[in-house]
Amino acid sequence: MDNTLILIYALYGTIAIALVVWLARTLFANGSVFLEDVFTERPAMANAVNRLLVIGFYMLNLGYALLLLPGGSRPENNLEASELLIRKLGILLASLGVIHFINMYVFWKIRQRREIDIAEPPVIHRSMTAGISES
Repeated sequence: MDNTLILIYALYGTIAIALVVWLARTLFANGSVFLEDVFTERPAMANAVNRLLVIGFYMLNLGYALLLLPGGSRPENNLEASELLIRKLGILLASLGVIHFINMYVFWKIRQRREIDIAEPPVIHRSMTAGISES
């Protein structure tokens, strides 16, 4: 059964790395558009922040994927081995989803802050103030 466990670990590692790389590339491509909008006057800063976020994404998620690798009971047959692989991938995907939504929330807050910073104060039209001065 040790050969089956090695196969499961190899499959898990391959799938986990492929998922993390695919997600990181997707986030890098789409995040660059967002960050360029936030850092309009400093495109080099947008690129630097995007690269740093991707590096952090790789470190966090690949590290977590590796932490999930060992542990649990040893599978006694192929069905249990498949269930082990599916369970580990499910935990990894759920974790990636949570981290993604946290990331999106942070981006939303950055965008919201940027919109507040560039917003012009409201202009009060002269006709609206005419009634106020007469009272």
